[in-house]
Amino acid sequence: MDRVTWSTEAEKRAVEAVPIEERWQVEGVHALLCETAATFPERPAISFQIKSGPKDRAETLTWSQVRDEVSRAANLFRRLGVGPSDTVAILMPNCTETPLALLAGMTAGTVCPINPLLDVEQIAAILRETGARLLVTLAAFPKTDIAQKAHEAAVFAPEIAHIVEIDLRRYLSPPLSWIVPFLRPRLDIRHRAEVHKWSEAVAREDATLSFEVTSEPARIAANFHTGGTTGHPKITLHRLEGIVYNGKIPALDFIREEDVLICPLPMFHVLGAYPVLMSCVAGGAHLVLPTPAGYRGDGVMDNFWALIERWGVTFMVMVPTAASALLQRPVKHDLSTLRYAFCGSAPLPVELFKRFESTCGVRILEGYGLTEATCLVSINPPDGERKIGSVGLPIPYTNVQILDCQPDGTVTRTCGTDEVGEICLASPGVSPGYAQTEKNKGLFTDTGLLRTGDLGRLDPDGYLWITGRSKDLIIRGGHNIDPGMIEEALMRHEAVAFAGAIGQPDAVTGELPCAYVEIRGDATVSEAELLEHARAAIPERAAVPKHLEIIDELPKTAVGKVFKPALRKRAIERVLGAALAEAGVTAQIEAVEDRARGLVARVSSEADDAALRGVLDTFAQPWERAD
Repeated sequence: MDRVTWSTEAEKRAVEAVPIEERWQVEGVHALLCETAATFPERPAISFQIKSGPKDRAETLTWSQVRDEVSRAANLFRRLGVGPSDTVAILMPNCTETPLALLAGMTAGTVCPINPLLDVEQIAAILRETGARLLVTLAAFPKTDIAQKAHEAAVFAPEIAHIVEIDLRRYLSPPLSWIVPFLRPRLDIRHRAEVHKWSEAVAREDATLSFEVTSEPARIAANFHTGGTTGHPKITLHRLEGIVYNGKIPALDFIREEDVLICPLPMFHVLGAYPVLMSCVAGGAHLVLPTPAGYRGDGVMDNFWALIERWGVTFMVMVPTAASALLQRPVKHDLSTLRYAFCGSAPLPVELFKRFESTCGVRILEGYGLTEATCLVSINPPDGERKIGSVGLPIPYTNVQILDCQPDGTVTRTCGTDEVGEICLASPGVSPGYAQTEKNKGLFTDTGLLRTGDLGRLDPDGYLWITGRSKDLIIRGGHNIDPGMIEEALMRHEAVAFAGAIGQPDAVTGELPCAYVEIRGDATVSEAELLEHARAAIPERAAVPKHLEIIDELPKTAVGKVFKPALRKRAIERVLGAALAEAGVTAQIEAVEDRARGLVARVSSEADDAALRGVLDTFAQPWERAD
């Protein structure tokens, strides 16, 4: 692939002057894999270690081995009845087989990765919504309930005809591998699916595809659920051209064939599945997966810098919470190979940005993407100007517009430079919508652009700045939380009249769920009692409010809806005021609406700038001194 770079808006436009169909052909995922395997047959492709130590046992497959294993798995899926329009669901943590199953699922049919942290009801709902015929999951294994969840979900998803189980035991050495059979949880769950062992079933298949691949650019090759914290998941349809686009664009510029990418993010998240995995498939880079749980894995944070040295990592992928945690670990290892750290999913506080770069000697690239765009929308140019706090330039062949829209998608006007409006876009990655067509209402403008639900502005240099969200998602450490689930749970308490859930600022996770409650006139209940009710009623632990407050009356709009900007202002003032007070800084905080930056914390204090920055720059929340 001819390499091109872009460091300015003008250079990006020069790239776009060549029609995308002339720059590359939208080929099937399997054809792309075969091309890379033919070019770099013996280069390392995927490495995985089940334990996090820098000398722990690891497995590495070359690109030719990946091609063969993906072909075998795709042949198995097809033999088990998966056709081009049938769904292969994957309920897996990270291991070597996870990206293999993902690529094979896209080849044989449509793949649907599912977050294993969801509860059984949510998993079953996704299986039903996608009509999945085959489920790839873990065999029963100590200290994880994934297999239990998978088999229970299959009971409520009768279209699942086959379950293919992957056994993590093979990654262990004696004596641990000897002990596993005695510690396996017993599964006694009745469902209709036939169970297969991945290792045996895949090994019986041929390493050459036994069927012709359907590779039309518009073919739906993947279904990804959004958020993952509601009992009614939205299933986003991903076209083949969008998947290839998200692999080719990074491989054109900042992911090179000699790169080593460490990805402690899950493959059920679009960032891990597309810009990371697919860019390796497109360009021949080496992907390293540390432990099944990635950043959550035992010892991963403590050993992360040692793993960078072990694998000669050049490109790391992180979210702000990971950056903050890694800075708590001393850097005692050789990081000289490390060029870039891509950070996405949530805003990165300015102070954290500066500290990370100065401590680790790595160049941070902040970017922006969303499931409905397959993933990538913009990134700060690797070799050009990076504007801290922005999410960079829209990537080539992506058209971003800032618009004022009616709820039905009618565009009332285009916003000017530095004027805040809704971020709307067109690109080869834009999804045709959700599998549930009734949820597509208002998803696109009347001119055909995807409405992201995010608020932002474009500056004079074409850089994109996120200023807020018109949709109310709470983003906790890159994990999307639907506030509706929190509100519905609280409203089930007989004493609650109204509930409003928002994300309050947090220096570690970016945001934490926070709830404000209005009580019925004649009811009596304490905040502690409501929190206990929330813990019992909310199925996702991460969504349980970290702060719950009863107030006399929730602010409401003219039509009676809870007015959340007022609640966000209240939370900003409370959280930042408390942080300053804890640091011994006397200050008054007022959250105000800024035309270009959204909600801004205005600080009145006699303390010097350094004292204020030392506290407030640890948050992603914009702030300024009062005049």
